[in-house]
Amino acid sequence: MVAADPVRVRRLSDQEGQQLLCTTRRGAGSPIRLRRAMVVLASADGSTVAAIARLVQADEDTIRQVIHRFNEMGMA
Repeated sequence: MVAADPVRVRRLSDQEGQQLLCTTRRGAGSPIRLRRAMVVLASADGSTVAAIARLVQADEDTIRQVIHRFNEMGMA
């Protein structure tokens, strides 16, 4: 049995990185948007799905879903 590649967010553009940082620093607005921004930034910094799940107190499958969705749709 071959292990699957770890789930990672794609390389962020400068604009995406700045937008995500602003979202996390402000901490205002939707808690869901804040949590998603934290997930994407943590993945971009090299954190594993398990570590991110502990950080934001979420299920690993949820973290993978957020990362996959960002990779497909970006900031939309």
